[in-house]
Amino acid sequence: MTTPPPINPFAGRDVRTLIDAQAARRGDHPALIWEPFEGEGRTWTYAGLADAIRRLAAGLRARGVTPGDRVLVHLDNCPESVIAWLGCAYAGAVAVTTNARSSADEIAYFANHSGAVGGITQPCFAAMVRDAAPGLGWLVVTETDNGAAAEVDVSGFEPFAALSGDPATLADRPHDPMAPFGIQYTSGTTARPKAVLWTHANFLWGARMSALHEDLRPEDVHLVTLPMFHTNAQVYSVAAALWVGATIVLQPKFSASRFWPVSLKHGCTWASMVPFCLKALAAQPRPDRHDYRFWGNGICEPPTDALFGLKTIGWWGMTETITHGTVGDPHLADAPMSMGRPSPGYRIHVLDDDGQPVKPGETGDLYVEGQRGLSLFLEYAGDPAATAAAFREDGLFITGDRVRLGEDGFMYFADRSKDMLKVGGENVAASEIERVVASVAGVRECAVVGRRHPMLDEVPVAFVIPVDAADVGLPDRVLAACAATLAGFKRPHEVRLVDSLPRSTLEKIAKAELRALLAAEGSSPR
Repeated sequence: MTTPPPINPFAGRDVRTLIDAQAARRGDHPALIWEPFEGEGRTWTYAGLADAIRRLAAGLRARGVTPGDRVLVHLDNCPESVIAWLGCAYAGAVAVTTNARSSADEIAYFANHSGAVGGITQPCFAAMVRDAAPGLGWLVVTETDNGAAAEVDVSGFEPFAALSGDPATLADRPHDPMAPFGIQYTSGTTARPKAVLWTHANFLWGARMSALHEDLRPEDVHLVTLPMFHTNAQVYSVAAALWVGATIVLQPKFSASRFWPVSLKHGCTWASMVPFCLKALAAQPRPDRHDYRFWGNGICEPPTDALFGLKTIGWWGMTETITHGTVGDPHLADAPMSMGRPSPGYRIHVLDDDGQPVKPGETGDLYVEGQRGLSLFLEYAGDPAATAAAFREDGLFITGDRVRLGEDGFMYFADRSKDMLKVGGENVAASEIERVVASVAGVRECAVVGRRHPMLDEVPVAFVIPVDAADVGLPDRVLAACAATLAGFKRPHEVRLVDSLPRSTLEKIAKAELRALLAAEGSSPR
């Protein structure tokens, strides 16, 4: 007998349920505080934010956007990024939130691959998005660039305000937790990013579990400086705060010089960080006191906790896992520099090359057992082959990460088994860069690996075998091609011409030897 599927914990609910409930329960409480670097700040209460979200949803429906349609949202952090993201979901549409640092080539791919029917962007990106994605049925543009006055003429574009409609016109539809919610493009081992599709249940799961992991409370004030197109800000911060009815303080991006003044001004109690943030803050004057209860980061209790006088809850997660698959404990001591323990919401496996569980002290491949469309992403949209390849036959999600199981029960990140780089908190597939480098005339073969960097963790370096050894202009052509095609953080910091590349068995390029070569030379200069 086949076991029937379990009851969905969010049956009869979707994103609208949470937004409407908090508007009714916490209507006068500050939901979103905008702290721009330029221009005036603004505060939305829960009732006010819900109204803005509903109005955007009505505006989408008024221009023919139907449930399931995709909408490209290409914005830096700003109030519109939150309203557009959630407003699409309220209307039943699917927000395709893209990295604001993406190139025109990448935007063209995102728009075409997702089949986006329209787009939402800001003045500095408007012309690029229009030219890169001419198939969009419409494109609206915010009034400012994250609070700063627009420096380009956008008079020929529809304003963001054109999406404001009458909420009374929104048609009823079922509250389906398995309806599509959003898409994020994430780097993998393929030459093009994959479209990670979340359901409404994924969003609600991420909100609830993140709030639990972080011990978030209604009185908390969560500072958001990481990019809103990314899972970290979307779920670990915004969704989690919405789940408990806390306050979100949003900034255009992380600023070391503004961090403490804004934190003290609003009494911020929570913030999600990355190593770059800690390094930058360590060089800044620190206040005598602050209101932070916790920070979150990729490791538990780093040495900087003593410097800043608080506890960091470490975690590990991916876009595909929605929230943290492993996490520290807000109430008990964690092993410093660990990635915590398995979250109660997942079954975590660390297996050796034979598929057997590793013993304490050993390193193995990390797999996650969860439920598709709830605790794990639903699929890679438009790519059933990639979706199938992401799971083992027994249903375990293949993370591509390797971890060490500690004698103390904690887990420690060891390496990425996928050919990935971590550049300033961004995951970058070496194959994405190699695809561009290999297309340059004069390149016979190439390999991209990461080199340690004092601020960005690591940066790409391209090793290139030229067709003609005397082609001294090849590195400049490679860099120009990457500048024209790739987002800035994906571009090589160096192009090295070599006579040959080290080989392993089956003639594969031995990238470990290239990494060792760079490591022996030391970190890349700032």
